[in-house]
Parts: sequence; C-alpha cells; structure tokens
Amino acid sequence: MNFTFTEDQLLFQESVRDFLVNEVTAESIRALWEADTGRSDALWQQLTELGLTAMTVPEAMGGLGMTALDFILIAQECGYVALPAPLVHIALVAVPLLDQLSGDSGEAIKQQWLPAIAEGRAKVMVGLEQNTFVEDAHTADLLILQKGQALYALTPEQFSYTLNESVDPSRKLYSISWQTSDAKLIAEGGQAQCLIDGAINRGALGVAAEALGLSQRMVDMTVSYTADRQQFGKPIGSFQAVKHLMANVAVKLEFAKTPVYKAAYAVAEQLSSANVNVSHAKLAATEVAQLAARNTMQSHGAMGYTWEVDLQIFMKKAWVYNNAWGVVAWHQGRVSDFVFADQTAIGAGSTFVA
Repeated sequence: MNFTFTEDQLLFQESVRDFLVNEVTAESIRALWEADTGRSDALWQQLTELGLTAMTVPEAMGGLGMTALDFILIAQECGYVALPAPLVHIALVAVPLLDQLSGDSGEAIKQQWLPAIAEGRAKVMVGLEQNTFVEDAHTADLLILQKGQALYALTPEQFSYTLNESVDPSRKLYSISWQTSDAKLIAEGGQAQCLIDGAINRGALGVAAEALGLSQRMVDMTVSYTADRQQFGKPIGSFQAVKHLMANVAVKLEFAKTPVYKAAYAVAEQLSSANVNVSHAKLAATEVAQLAARNTMQSHGAMGYTWEVDLQIFMKKAWVYNNAWGVVAWHQGRVSDFVFADQTAIGAGSTFVA
C-alpha cells in the first residue's frame, strides 16, 4: 500500500509555501496588528486567486471538491507562516458543515453561501459551545452558532460582538451576543449533534496541522539564528547542548506528522475511528509545538521572549492552539477511553486491520 501524498499534492503544497513565505512576512503580520480589523483584504484576494478558498467547496457549488486530506498540507503551510487569516477555519470547519446541511432550508443556505466562499466573496465562521469565543466574527458575513443541541445561522445585523484580547495579537476572538428568535434555525437534535461533532473534529485537525507548521518554522528560525550568533569564537549552533534542543523537537515533529495525516484521512473518509484519530493528532502536534516554543526560546536566550524578536509571533500562536478546539484533558479523555475500552484492538498486530 502507498501511504504517501501524491505528486500533485506535494507540488501544490510547494507552490503555496513559496507564495506564503514571500507574501506573509513578520513585517506584514506586525503591520496587521496595528490595523483596524487585523486582516488584509488584499491577502484574502490572493488566497482566492490561488484557489485556496475553493478547495473544499463541492464542484457543484463552484469549488474544487477536495477533501480534508487534500487540504491538510496547505493547513500545515498556513501554520508555517502564522497566516493572519481564517482560511483553515473556513475550509475545514465552515464549508463541510454547510455542505452537510439537508432539507429545503439547508439547500438554500448552501446555494447562497458555498459559491460565495469559493469566490472569496464571503467568510463564514462557526462558533460552538466547545470554544468560549468565536474567531473572526468581526469580518464574518455569516455566523453559525450552537445553542444546546441546535445550530443557528446569523448575519451581521443579528448579533453584536466584543473583542477578547488574546496573547496572540493575530488571533481575533469575540464573545457574541444574540437571540435565537433573531436567528435562522438550520439544524437541531441528532442532525445538529452530528454536525457539531464533525466541526469539532475538523477544527482540532486544522489546529494540529497548523501546529506542525509552527513547530517547523520555529526550528528553522532558530537554526538560522544559532548559525549566526557566536560565542567563544564559534556559532552557538555548533554547541552540543543547542543541537540537542533542536534535535529533540525535530524527532517529535516527525513522529507527530503521521497521526495528523492519519486523522485527515479518517475525517475525509468518515471512518469510525475519526474521533480518537483527531484527538491523537491534536495532542501529538500541540505537544511538539509547546516543546518547540520552549526550546527555541531557550536557544535564543533571554531575547527570545521579547517583542522585537520575530520568534514570539510563532510561539504565541503555539501557546493559544494548545487548548483551542478542545482542551488537552478533553482530547486525552477521548484517547484514554479508546485505549482502555474492552476489546480494543491496539498494538502492531492490529495496525492494518480494518
């Protein structure tokens, strides 16, 4: 069996990486911190022109009809540059949720919003009770919010929002004030719960993929820094203690990639193991991101924590992602419930058993 990504997937990842590294710089991110919305319409238009906003939108709705497995490498690159835009949220959370709506009202919403997302004309954000605050509500054209076991759709005039300051200035989180009487009910009961469960998994998967990119970026920045910084007439990167700090991250990073890619496959194929696969991926990826933040800051010395050093952009995003889309204990609970359940098939002998 071939478990690798296709040549086309890897080539597309490379082209997106080249674009993002050139366009999304530390300087441009810092500039957006001072902007009113913290977001760039010009950057969003560029992402649209690359086809990224259309990737997971069904072909019948003007999109490319790709899956979470196709998008996971792109999400990783978004993490690598700490992308200050809600692309991963929309592609992995909002679009699949909209696409799974049923009935006449659901079909009408899909027809209205999915083509607009694909064309870059609309942003749809999802707020669940699992997360206290809603991302990018201030620029959303439509919010999908959970109230108990029901989901509602709201346009901007139907809600108000209050900014909640985050340790990561690029992360725009809002508390939402709204009334169910003003909103449109789009799903309830079992159907809504199924959509909510799927959205939680996809949100956690997106965070896990971005955490991989963040970890790699912090390592790359630190390797470059320690090659230039000298002590005792030698680059500090040549010292064994510093090498070990980076090697420890690199090893964990490689081991974290497999569960993230497996989770993307499980979500795309709607496997029964998707819950535990996603939680495993989230735990592994955010753990290595935390280690990367700690070790790279140590390698930079005391200045690694300062506002002037670009490393802080990526460290802070790694910190806030640790408990986004499910706190650590919640994901650990899902994994432990699976591992300790009766008749659970685990171990090498069960790896390739369907």
